[in-house]
Amino acid sequence: MPEAREGTPVRERLAKLRRDPVVVQTLRSAAAATIAYVIALRLSPEAAPLTSPLTALLVVQVTFYATLTNGIRRVNSVVAGVLVAIAFSLLVGLTWWSLALLIVASLAVGHLVRVNEYVPEVAISAMLVLGVTTVGDTAWARVVETLIGAVVGLGFNLLLAPPVWVEEAGESLEGLARRVRQLMLRIGEEAAGHTPFEQAAARLHEARRLDHDIVEVDAALRQAEDSLRLNPRVRDSLLHRVVLRTGLDTLEICTVVLRVLARTLTDLAKEREPEPLFAKETGAVLEQLLSEIADAVVSFSVLVTTHVSSNADAAESRLAAELRTAGGTRDKLALLLREEAEREEGHWQLLGAVLTEVNRILDEMDTEHRSRRLLEELDRVSQEQRSRMPRLTRLRERMGVQEQLWNRTGIGGRSS
Repeated sequence: MPEAREGTPVRERLAKLRRDPVVVQTLRSAAAATIAYVIALRLSPEAAPLTSPLTALLVVQVTFYATLTNGIRRVNSVVAGVLVAIAFSLLVGLTWWSLALLIVASLAVGHLVRVNEYVPEVAISAMLVLGVTTVGDTAWARVVETLIGAVVGLGFNLLLAPPVWVEEAGESLEGLARRVRQLMLRIGEEAAGHTPFEQAAARLHEARRLDHDIVEVDAALRQAEDSLRLNPRVRDSLLHRVVLRTGLDTLEICTVVLRVLARTLTDLAKEREPEPLFAKETGAVLEQLLSEIADAVVSFSVLVTTHVSSNADAAESRLAAELRTAGGTRDKLALLLREEAEREEGHWQLLGAVLTEVNRILDEMDTEHRSRRLLEELDRVSQEQRSRMPRLTRLRERMGVQEQLWNRTGIGGRSS
């Protein structure tokens, strides 16, 4: 038994290591580059065809979508550079001024063929080819090696499908929600007692730092969205992308409103110092309300990262119950804040702002509001697909794919 308990953490660490993006990227890139080099040794006239593993190394990315798009742009950039080098070798040869013209022409061609981040690769390929004597043979060898590396990179992801990073994006989203919850709890505890201006300002600074967390979550979500595109292992990739993206949008709005709430409490602390922010009963109710909203934020993040129907139903029911409870507490707080505003007319704007801001957070997490957001986003994405790929869209509509997506969101069948 002790050995089994000792082995379990080791297996968990190994399983986590296998899902680590750095480890996955390193192993996949090394394997693809090695295979490309072995193939190029047999097909390329060069003694050391390093262009092939270099291309495979640059082409292979964590996601299949990124691999496909990077592979096409990479091949285009190298071929364009080789053609520019051949033209210059036939016209002027290699001199200091022709090299300058070559670089300018290559970069211009790179923008014309739209290779994006591989624009410098056009100039690099042209300079490498122009710098040798046997331009024709070298150009042919470089094109062959580039094609080998690109094909190996693409084939590598076809045979060994890349991982889907939805789970990691969901964990990042839940982590953001829990950080928002902790800050809400601290703000509520301090609002219930005497809060010096410096302490309220410190909470405002913490709320501003949440912007950095949102950037990190957005990066994780973008990686997850790329991993879902064109991935044969994933069904309903559009639905996954829309649910996660709208979930992050809602949390971002809640974070912005929380920052505004912290700003309001900071201004109120400055106005009322050294007195408490609120009357004793009002402060206690506000603390209770922020605690209930904080729990609802975490439940909302769990809901948008849950893909199994039964678990999603349970998460939605829990969120709806928490929002109803918070709504009752909000109504109680509204009466208390109104009484305080009548007693202290000089602070009625700040007291009203507190109620407005907690209302906005509750409205953003409302299940009906989420249903509308999902439907609007699905409609928007569908319209974009229809304009870009009308034939494929018509085929999907005939097969009922779009209707299935809407049914899986719970729109129409249940409030989600």
